[in-house]
Amino acid sequence: MSTLEGLEYGCPAQLEAVRSADPLRADELCARLRGMNDDADVAALAESLRALLPDPGEIGQLSTDECLAAMRDLGMFLGSIKRHGTEPAEAVPESLPVLTELGRRTDMVPRDTVLHYCVWNPEGPRRRMYTGDPQERILQDSVRHAFPRLNTGLRICDELTRTDPAAERFAALARELDECVGAMLESINAVMAEVSPVFFARTLRPYFEEITLRGRTYLGPAAAQVPLWLVDEVLWLSDRGVAEYENFLLDSVPYGLPRWRELHAGWRGRPSVVTRLVEAFDAAGGHDRAGHRLRDGANALAGVLSTIVTFRGRHYRIARQAYQEEVRLYPRGSGGAGVDLLQRVLLLTRQNARVAAERTDQRRRSSRPASPTPTPAERTERRTPGP
Repeated sequence: MSTLEGLEYGCPAQLEAVRSADPLRADELCARLRGMNDDADVAALAESLRALLPDPGEIGQLSTDECLAAMRDLGMFLGSIKRHGTEPAEAVPESLPVLTELGRRTDMVPRDTVLHYCVWNPEGPRRRMYTGDPQERILQDSVRHAFPRLNTGLRICDELTRTDPAAERFAALARELDECVGAMLESINAVMAEVSPVFFARTLRPYFEEITLRGRTYLGPAAAQVPLWLVDEVLWLSDRGVAEYENFLLDSVPYGLPRWRELHAGWRGRPSVVTRLVEAFDAAGGHDRAGHRLRDGANALAGVLSTIVTFRGRHYRIARQAYQEEVRLYPRGSGGAGVDLLQRVLLLTRQNARVAAERTDQRRRSSRPASPTPTPAERTERRTPGP
């Protein structure tokens, strides 16, 4: 069953439909791709890409899921050709109408993204890889592991934007979101344990370079295309961010799923969850009108932000190692951001986590009964040393 017949991008059945599809009969050439890359054989890579191209008219006979699988497989050769110093559209100009039509059919950019490379990639012997190194597999699996729960988390974010911070449902949603975001933390822990920053910087990163199609540049697959930035937009970025990060988000939006772009359009410019929480506390003043629900909501929101801070701290540590001057081949990540921006986002996330946590403490202090003023005799007794 294809997405045209009702499956939403990213649901388990749709993921399996794309993973199992091989509309270009690319299994054999994709298995040989690693050897071509080892040999830096641009001629063989270009010949293979040309051999895989369907007739543009045939694309209309493919389901949406098959179009996604076709873009996944062509993308492996696009990235490989560029890695060895050649623009793929110059080496194989007949790829341009095919990529354009596949992008139109799938409502995505006309090249592969991190979702094609990781999430829609088959498992087992059919897995598409540039190098075949076990570390590449771990990096792919880190995105595959985080994707389902983070995709669910975006639905929770959408409900959170419409929920009163003083409502009991607010805290429950924030805790559910924390569990979803926790998948990112699990993934980064696996990467830190098993993947060398030097391997990523010097071996794998070159395959994620941007390519040019008809004068327009398209970024390669990048971890930045995993939409944690959309969670940031809901929680704090929409009105408590900085221009550099907001511009990065706008650059990243086109590489996401169509539904993610719809969510972003609905969220952009609306008050963030942190701002609405602060306003709810200010409206309550010294009167505990919302009671424990405001405290629970603030505590749960602080928990989500704390989880994201931990993830971003570990991500920043990896990126700093991979992009240090003596190691790196490129000054910026494949998603277009530099390490400095990662650090700024980490600090801003930590700052907003502190805002939520401080509201919890503030409400606790305001709800405590005031201590009675001591009498002169009591003050004298307190100052008198004991025996």
